Amino acid sequence: MLTKSGKTLEEVIKKAIEDHEITNAEYEEIIHLANEDGVIDKHEKILLNELKDMISDKTVKRIP
Repeated sequence: MLTKSGKTLEEVIKKAIEDHEITNAEYEEIIHLANEDGVIDKHEKILLNELKDMISDKTVKRIP
């Protein structure tokens, strides 16, 4: 089931993927959105893991 916070999180992560860049502010927003409702659901975990992998392999570059 896709929650409202999961959908918002998905949109922010997709933007970072499309840009191939994520600022520290965007990253902090993503972490805040994931924790906002106190539960990281299955969909959110998948999205966060995908983003983490993309940052690790430099598909998405973290910038200040």
